[in-house]
Amino acid sequence: MNPSIQGYAAAVLGELDEATTQRVAAELAQVEETILANNDLRAAMTDTSVTGSARKAVMADVLENKVSAPSVRLASHAALVSLAQEVPQSLAFLAVRSRQAAHLEAQAELGLSVMGARERVGGFAAALYEELEVRDLEETEDELFRFARSIEGNPSLRHALTDRDMPVERRQGVVHDLLANRASAPSVRLLEYVIAGGRARDVVGTIDWLVDLTARARGWRVAKVRTAKGLDSAQADALRDSLAALAGNPVELQITEDASLLGGVRVEVGDLLVDATARGRLDQLREHLDADHKAFQKND
Repeated sequence: MNPSIQGYAAAVLGELDEATTQRVAAELAQVEETILANNDLRAAMTDTSVTGSARKAVMADVLENKVSAPSVRLASHAALVSLAQEVPQSLAFLAVRSRQAAHLEAQAELGLSVMGARERVGGFAAALYEELEVRDLEETEDELFRFARSIEGNPSLRHALTDRDMPVERRQGVVHDLLANRASAPSVRLLEYVIAGGRARDVVGTIDWLVDLTARARGWRVAKVRTAKGLDSAQADALRDSLAALAGNPVELQITEDASLLGGVRVEVGDLLVDATARGRLDQLREHLDADHKAFQKND
């Protein structure tokens, strides 16, 4: 089971009441049955040549207006992060986990490797971050960093949070008591889950890993757009929709006009750069001609 799914489910289900959780459990079980019974849908979900992003888009499209929003979120995330052949099993896991949550059954997270536990916490963060604005992500990133430094500088606090003999609930209580009135609600929820879903001896390492994860998530929320001439509202909306589909979340556009680009548009979002400007194409052509010229001189 992909650890990210465990964390993501913990975050989503933790926000639901008992009745909604029971509904989600029934819906996810039905989704699994539908995929197994529908050859075309099963092929789309389990085809290893199909990207996770494409599977997520198909899943969301198929389930839209047919099941509740939490079920769409959970099933779509499973389609995104699971190995293709494991999508049905991931849905079955989510249905079971939802039933357990509806019946208030204890859901202690099993031990994982350091990276596995971090990825589980990262799944929890991914669910929280879907509902946050850029400024909220900035706040969370800062609060995570400062709390990690506080743990490093306070031996008593570090011992309390990394003591595997202390029950998880007590260690979570330490986090809550320290931060309830000092940090944002998403940061407190996430740090409490670091205790439940992470490894006790890797608390600081997990939080620092989350700081980097949060910075990357924030980077995928803002697209720096340079264009030779201004975009009208329809063009801006189309670009925004395309980037949102790529990033998996709403994207803000920071548009700068630059006449030196001659034409077209240049977009930077996350670690992606798309240069569709006339200036960019001319530069690429110039580099290509220079390379050909040097090769010709070498062979002459």
